[in-house]
Amino acid sequence: MKLATLKTDSRDGQLIVVNRALTQAVKAADGMTMQRAIENWDSIKNELQAIFDQLEAGNHPDAIPFKLEACAAAFPRGYQFLDGSVYLHHMKKARAARGADMPPRYETEPLMYQGMSHKYEPPLGELKVPSDELNVDFEGEVGIVTDDVPMGTTKDQASNHIKLILLFNDFTLRVKTKMELPKQFGFLQAKPINALSAIAITPDELGDNWDGSMPNINIQSSINEEWFGNPNAATDFWFDYPQLIEHAAATRDLSAGTIIGAGTVSNESHESGYGSISEATTDQKLSGQPLTPFLKIGDVVKVESFDENGQSIFGPIETTITQG
Repeated sequence: MKLATLKTDSRDGQLIVVNRALTQAVKAADGMTMQRAIENWDSIKNELQAIFDQLEAGNHPDAIPFKLEACAAAFPRGYQFLDGSVYLHHMKKARAARGADMPPRYETEPLMYQGMSHKYEPPLGELKVPSDELNVDFEGEVGIVTDDVPMGTTKDQASNHIKLILLFNDFTLRVKTKMELPKQFGFLQAKPINALSAIAITPDELGDNWDGSMPNINIQSSINEEWFGNPNAATDFWFDYPQLIEHAAATRDLSAGTIIGAGTVSNESHESGYGSISEATTDQKLSGQPLTPFLKIGDVVKVESFDENGQSIFGPIETTITQG
């Protein structure tokens, strides 16, 4: 099934169930939010599934038109955001771009950081930055959402804790990464607020394109309506989501609603384009090509994923860069 959040006066919005065609929706119980749903998943999922099935049958009496512009991020805010980096050739290019070596044990332990989760930008919105001279970059990513994960959960147990899948744009200020990461204390100023898709789906929506490891979907991106890339999330990864969950839960519980990303979706083949500007410029420098400019004030970056029939799975994330 597909779920989304309507904007309301509340910061957490109102949970809605959406049909596959993204044309109709039904409000869940009054006051129900995405966070409350994921915290009570076992007791509420059947109720939400019944609404979805009736929507798909085309006979739900409370159906309303689905409007993307009325939606907040699937999770307007959350308790935890963790992001890994499982596409190692992307990591190598990103580090080469700032003159950094690969970290120790990068082939045996996932690289992961904890980022902001107090707010996520809506799918149709803006990213405010203090200056576009900070080299504003985008990163198209898939995210999974967990229920409560006990400390010590193993990779063999982890797939059972993946309840939802969504799309997000993980923005990065590349000038700041060069300033912050050498301090060896992680990101802060380099990571502005992420933009999340309107739609979060249950894994079964992907059918055979979900094996409990990585979703077999492409992440298509464009800048100012010009195609930039369409890499596949199930290609060229080094670690999968169960391994990321095991790593994150090694020394602590994970609360329901934890969003975990796997890093910029990126393929070694140049035919798929790129999932971030920095990766493109690294290759362009090596080949002597003109460099793709980083995002400027007024630029619009779009990230979206489609199924085999050309239907948008999560809806588009379309973000305008603005002066903060």
